[in-house]
Amino acid sequence: MLKEITVVLLIVLLAWTYQIIQPPPPNICGSPGGPAITAPRIKLRDGRHLAYKEHGISKDLAKHKIIFIHGFTSSRHDAVIAAYLSQDVVEELGVYVVSFDRPGYGESDPDPNRTMKSLAIDVEQLADHLGLGSKFYVVGFSMGGQAVWGCLKYIPHRLAGATLVAPVINYWWPGFPAKLSQKAYYQQLAQDQWALRVAHYTPWLTHWWNTQKLFPPSAVIAHRPENFTPQDIQLMSKKNAQKQQHKGEPVKQGVYESLHRDMMIGFGSWEFDPMDLENPFPEGGGSVHMWQGDEDRLVPVILQRYIAKKLPWIQYHELPGSGHMFPHADGMSEAILKVLLLDQKVALSSTENL
Repeated sequence: MLKEITVVLLIVLLAWTYQIIQPPPPNICGSPGGPAITAPRIKLRDGRHLAYKEHGISKDLAKHKIIFIHGFTSSRHDAVIAAYLSQDVVEELGVYVVSFDRPGYGESDPDPNRTMKSLAIDVEQLADHLGLGSKFYVVGFSMGGQAVWGCLKYIPHRLAGATLVAPVINYWWPGFPAKLSQKAYYQQLAQDQWALRVAHYTPWLTHWWNTQKLFPPSAVIAHRPENFTPQDIQLMSKKNAQKQQHKGEPVKQGVYESLHRDMMIGFGSWEFDPMDLENPFPEGGGSVHMWQGDEDRLVPVILQRYIAKKLPWIQYHELPGSGHMFPHADGMSEAILKVLLLDQKVALSSTENL
């Protein structure tokens, strides 16, 4: 009898555990009871929809067409390289920018099968649906920088150029020396170390870990001030004032298929190592740039420097005294675009002077 009771209790415990770690289903835009669809969207080959937003001059008149890929806890509305450009600069550069909600964010349908390759193919399909031509530029900020690595891997033939802006790295990329990666990993807050361990080693627990109350979850999701420099905090006030009208937009379909899926993919096991990539422009005709603040508390500069040495075809721009939010500094988006589009050289200095 005791044996049977033990088995029953074990089954009940397992069933209860399974139930509490299961994420809720996404509240898909346009579904009964779901958020309304307010953005233009394209339909992808697999039936999913991708929401987008256009900036700058008409794509029919543009000299340069750019797809911008947003970061963590952001959406199509957060196209930092377009948001702060004056109309004079937009017309001078002849630039058209389209930003889009990555799968599960904003009004883009979730993709439970998302990989680095699938997101690159989403970018390519967006370009084709909008008629951007055979080649276009990609710019990714923060977590969006990981998508740029995917584009460099899977659709390099479609790129006119690429820029990674404070791109989030994966500490488990094989190309990093173990001691260097470990040193950078332990620069994070302890709760972020645990959040990434869970996302990497037990991804099926990611939602539970970041919603339970027993242990501190991701400090990045919580926007803990310790993760930001004083300059970051100042720039975030500028960003937050701009974002107020779109508050809640990134996670309107739920946090699992947006934030938590991002963590599982971004810090999981990749299908490739960025440090194995070859120059997509061996004969010229394009360039790849990386911008990084040397005081960034979210993305360790020591790992970006290592990548830049391993991949000398990347033009590396390090900003002294800058943290993670430097793209929001006055004049920064203009500088980033002029370097990418016009191959214009700029003197690197603290963003306080931009």
